Amino acid sequence: MTHSFKLSRRIARLRAPVFAAVLLTVAACAATDSLNPDASTPPTTSDPGSETGGQPVPGDGTSFATSFPGGIPFGLFHLPISDVGSRYNGVLRAPSPSSLLSDLAAIRSRGGKIILCFSGAQKNFKDSDGHFSLTKWKDMVDRFRKVNFSSYIQDGTIVAHYLIDEPYDASNFNGRSVGGSTLEAMAKYSKEIWPGMATIVRGEPYKIEWSGTYHYLNAAWAQYTYRKGNVSDYRTKNVSYAQKMGLALVVGLAIHTGGINGRDMTPTQVKNWGSTLLGSSYPCAFVSWKYGDWVLTSSMKSAMSYLRSKAQSRSTKSCKG
Repeated sequence: MTHSFKLSRRIARLRAPVFAAVLLTVAACAATDSLNPDASTPPTTSDPGSETGGQPVPGDGTSFATSFPGGIPFGLFHLPISDVGSRYNGVLRAPSPSSLLSDLAAIRSRGGKIILCFSGAQKNFKDSDGHFSLTKWKDMVDRFRKVNFSSYIQDGTIVAHYLIDEPYDASNFNGRSVGGSTLEAMAKYSKEIWPGMATIVRGEPYKIEWSGTYHYLNAAWAQYTYRKGNVSDYRTKNVSYAQKMGLALVVGLAIHTGGINGRDMTPTQVKNWGSTLLGSSYPCAFVSWKYGDWVLTSSMKSAMSYLRSKAQSRSTKSCKG
């Protein structure tokens, strides 16, 4: 992975509060923090996206038809639509072409925002040798060409297009990593179809650096786990590289199995480590891995509500860099 320094290429933009949406069905690989948009962990609570046609569930305490309250999107992978509202307003999801519009409408009504993954699981875009195939990746993305969701890009409901997970990890693609030039080609392809939609790669900026310059890729992603060292140093390093590369930065925690000795993070760790990540005004979103029983305890809900308040106090900003 490579890196190019270009501070002036991207301009941070304030985005007015908008009706927005958020969903998530991106799942994990065997690695502690590898997020593969297919291998699924069923939500503990029901997902109205599948059980009620993507419509809000009455009586769950969520205020409908509300606008995004400001700050940066804050949420979880695999978050049920019914949980988008007061505690969480940001998510990543890999929808089907047929469900995309109803999902977006339901999430927008809850004042949320979404990062979309169109390519699904890595198995969908590997060749017969298990290597990354740009052609197959494009085929997955092309399924959405005929769906008109431009209004959700324009109003800020859609945060970005999530292109790929951990491209630098050669073990994901049978010993052959995905380089910066290919990431830029993926981002360019997305922009040719949806010029106004930001593009994101899930990988720390210093892991996707290359000899060229990213013109079409907008953002990197720093997902903290305990094994990655001091959280303050981790934040500083990622913000510094993102700024030098002209990339926006999504941050978050690997709550499930990302704690000490590979255990789930405790509420105290989530609160403290998350607060440190949010101590920088640079990140454009905070989305953590992932929804499950580990975030349903009262103490964890309290920790997440605390982080939501900090995320909401940040300046609203675009992930376009």
